[in-house]
Amino acid sequence: MLNIALVAGSGRNDSQSGKVARFLRQRLIQLQHGGEETTSLIDLGLAPLPLWPAEDPGPWSLYKQQLHAADAVVIVAPEWNGMACPAIKNFFVYAGKAELAHKPGLLAGVSAGVGGAYPISELRASSYKNCRLCYLPEHLIVRHVESVLNGPQPASEDDQRLRARIDYALEILAKYARALKPVRESIDLGNPAFANGM
Repeated sequence: MLNIALVAGSGRNDSQSGKVARFLRQRLIQLQHGGEETTSLIDLGLAPLPLWPAEDPGPWSLYKQQLHAADAVVIVAPEWNGMACPAIKNFFVYAGKAELAHKPGLLAGVSAGVGGAYPISELRASSYKNCRLCYLPEHLIVRHVESVLNGPQPASEDDQRLRARIDYALEILAKYARALKPVRESIDLGNPAFANGM
């Protein structure tokens, strides 16, 4: 059974990104890629990280443990004004190679409208640098988020297509997680000369 951590990257309480992350977590369990105990959810809206650097990092010690134990990570990133929101960017200032190096990451952009691609592009460009998270070539974009993933049955053709795409992407994530596990175990992350990415 895989250990998978999902990060709902919105700074808002009761966010649509949280809804998407909970749906993805439930699908991972239903598809038997993770269990109730091994599929964890980090919701930055419910327990936000203080702006880094912080004297008291708040819930980071718990998040750090969840990420360290994970074989793979799902990052749910809402689009705010055409950008990845501040909460998810701040998360990547905290997260380092000890938590994420050489683990597969699935990106899921979220938009209330027809957007959602910009957070994917932004996070692919910079968020992996020091933490060494390996983003999959696949990603998800949840558009018109308020009208999809709301119940056990799809509400529309678009909702049905999105759910099929989700299952496809989660299957790929699980395969990468299994394949990269021995790679991670064989890499020495302790070399201080290469503590950060180039």
